[in-house]
Amino acid sequence: MMSNLFSVFDPSTTIMNFSLNWISTILGVLFIPITFWFIPSRFHILWNKITLTLNNEFNTLLGENKHQGSTFLFISLFSIILFNNFLGLFPYIFTSTSHLTLTLTLALPLWLSFMLFGWINHMQHMFAHLVPQGTPSVLMPFMVVIESISNIIRPGTLAVRLMANMIAGHLLMTLLGNTGPSMSYYLISLLLITQIALLVLESAVAMIQSYVFAVLSTLYSSEVI
Repeated sequence: MMSNLFSVFDPSTTIMNFSLNWISTILGVLFIPITFWFIPSRFHILWNKITLTLNNEFNTLLGENKHQGSTFLFISLFSIILFNNFLGLFPYIFTSTSHLTLTLTLALPLWLSFMLFGWINHMQHMFAHLVPQGTPSVLMPFMVVIESISNIIRPGTLAVRLMANMIAGHLLMTLLGNTGPSMSYYLISLLLITQIALLVLESAVAMIQSYVFAVLSTLYSSEVI
């Protein structure tokens, strides 16, 4: 029996005090058939089309001053978040992206590296970003403070956005599922239809949130170039 509502998200599978839940972060690799790496299958062609589309879009967002191969970083980021989001929809698989431990680990080093690169190599450009074009002279000190705060909280908003979206759907499905034993057969059929609809919605959220995380990271990096 759950001690509280959020206990479904707590790491609990352990062997000799070693948590096995976080193994789900790399579990997606095991679902890829071995033939994927040798024989161009339909899945291989589909994934190539997805990555090429993302590559073109990230190239557009980064602009002409981008570094060669920088889009591979964001495509890899999209892939790992997508795998973990989808694996969390399966029963008895720990959703690692529903914890700040993982989401902040992805967002904070990215943002920190962008900031260090920008301030070391393009300091004047970074100062210019603190004051939007056309700002009146009287409002410039306030805009610098506002822009600085909005820049500092970026890794937190990235991490919390992904975590909150993954938790919200899982909590709703858990709440509805726990009411099943006390329902009649007629209501259970409605509950199953609702749960299937929520599962489809969560699948869409899993894709959208991984895409949003990768796109926002790309936009943040394009500002420091």
